[in-house]
Order: sequence, then structure tokens, then C-alpha cells
Amino acid sequence: MEIKMTNLTKIFTSKNRKEVHAVDHVDLVIPSGKLIGLLGPSGCGKSTTLYLIAGLLRQTEGQIFFGNEEMTDVPPEKRGIGLVFQNYALYPHMTVRENILFPLENLRVEKKEAKERTLEMAKLVGLEEMLDRKPKELSGGQQQRVAIARALVKRPRVLLLDEPLSNLDARLRLQTREEIKRIQRETGITTVFVTHDQEEAMSISDEIVVMKDGVIQQMGEPQDVYDHPANLFVAKFLGTPQINVFDGEIKNGTVLIEGMEVGKKDLPDQPITVGIRPEGFLVDTKGKSSFRFTVDLVETIGRDTTLLFDMLDDNAALLDRKTFKAIVDAGYRIKTGDLVHFTIRPDKLHLFDKSTGIVL
Repeated sequence: MEIKMTNLTKIFTSKNRKEVHAVDHVDLVIPSGKLIGLLGPSGCGKSTTLYLIAGLLRQTEGQIFFGNEEMTDVPPEKRGIGLVFQNYALYPHMTVRENILFPLENLRVEKKEAKERTLEMAKLVGLEEMLDRKPKELSGGQQQRVAIARALVKRPRVLLLDEPLSNLDARLRLQTREEIKRIQRETGITTVFVTHDQEEAMSISDEIVVMKDGVIQQMGEPQDVYDHPANLFVAKFLGTPQINVFDGEIKNGTVLIEGMEVGKKDLPDQPITVGIRPEGFLVDTKGKSSFRFTVDLVETIGRDTTLLFDMLDDNAALLDRKTFKAIVDAGYRIKTGDLVHFTIRPDKLHLFDKSTGIVL
């Protein structure tokens, strides 16, 4: 089921009558059968967008379509959605079976069919052996799977997940996100997954939508968005460690940082912002590159080494200190205090307009 939003806007009015555009004239098409991650920092409008799709909030402007059917003014219970929240919202006095079955009882589905669908969903989420347990007897990940089964048992046209993994520890988050992706692939249901965790979104989404201040910044396949950010905000939001950002310039087709060459670009001379992904640094063992730094700290974890360095002027205040990170092969055996020369992988070098932040 394709979801289409046209000029979708939601304005909240604060106590002092100031208008806040939580969702600001969004045009978005979510392809049928795909898992789409709505991603961005707190307050970017991702959850508000989800609630507008669900009908839990009423839009200020714009339209929402499921396929060719307009949903703009259709109440939530008639939109054919399955909704899973951050908190599992399971009934503690009911068993797993009863929790999954409950929506079908409300819909007055015939008992035999309801039992069959409940068992089908329990098998889908891997809980068929736990149907007679109460929620308190389950792990957090298992409880979340019950919530997903309960949302799917109604056979919705669209599945909406609002920060579904936030309450889980790191190990369970990893397991549960893999389960969500498996379930989505097996059902083929169009799914919208809201999260502020970029690793989470990139690992399971077919496409991600990056939002800021209610506005879509970029949409695309996760790796494409990571490799080709549309602006500095997207570049900085995606990636761990975060992209390194330098003040630079283009002069005679050469990209310079503090007078040191880092690449070539056929653009007019101008001041720019230069972004270099940590994994984009290549150690120049011959020491010919002019782009060089003294290493302040070395963090070795398995096959990779993270080098920390800075461009702190002798007269600069400590608060002005900005630390940069490079990830290199641990085989180089670099130590704190070493002077390291770098070249830069062209595909990890990103240039942005100094004033707008838009990619050049």
C-alpha cells in the first residue's frame, strides 16, 4: 500500500501564541511494501508525521493518501493501520494469546478464525511457545514482538512503528530490529519506522527520510544518503564517529584546509566547508602528503584504530579546541605523538557551500 503525503503541514500554537511548524509542507511518497525509516533528532517532526499518517493528529494543511484512497479526514480506526508505540502497552493481566487476540474480539472476528490468526501471528514473531505466559514473564524484546503481533493480527494495510526499540538494551535492540526486518519482509506490509538512532534506521530500512525542523532534508537508500549527503546537516547526522568538518577553500581547482591540499575540485575559488569521513583518511607511509597532523590519542579496537588529533593554536583557549577523528588499519601501529601524513579518499571528501551548507 503506497502512502502519499502532499503539502502536509502541522502547526502547533504555544501558550504565548507562537506558531511552531512541527511538519512543514512535506511532500513524500512511501512506496508500497517498503520499510521506510523516518530519521532525525528530537523535535524534527518525525513522530508528528507518523501520527498524521495514523490519524491521531489532524493536519493543518495538506492531504494523505493510501493508494488512491484519500485518508485526510478518515478516523484512525478506519484507516487500516497497525500502530506500535515505544512503550509496549500490553495488558498485564492477559496472556500473550489474549493480548494478540484482543483486537480481533473488538472487530468481532469469528472465534475460529481469530484463534487461527492469533497462532499465525505468534509463529511469525517466534512466540508460539509462549502464548500462555503473561507479559511480566517475557523479556523486553519478547514484549515488543507481542505488540507487533497484536498490530499485525488485524491485517492492516500499513504498519507504523514509533521508536519501538528505545526501551531495550543494546543486545535486545539488535535482535529486535533484525526481527522487525524479517517480519516486514515476510508480510510485505508497508512500514514506517520512526527513530532518532541513525544506525538503527540505516540497518533495517529500505529507504530513509532525514528530517530537520519539520522539513525533509533527504530521502534515499541508506548507503546512498550516507555516501552522497545533500547538505552539511545530513552529513553530520549520519555516521559514527561523526564526519570531520573543517574550514577550507578552493583555490585554482585545489581543495585546501589550512593551506594543506586534500583534493581537487573543478570549482571557482571560494571559501567552503570541508567534510571528511573518519574512514576516508589514508596513511601516507612515504610522508609526501602536506596534509599531516600530530596524533593526540590512539584508540585501538580490533582491526581498526581511531586516531584523534586537533588543530589547536598555541594561543587558542581550551574551549576552542576541536578534535578530529581518523579511522585507519590497526596494522600501522601508530602511537600518541606521531606525526602522520594523510591522503584522502575522494569518495569520502564532501564539500559544502560556506553559507547554506548545501553540497557543492
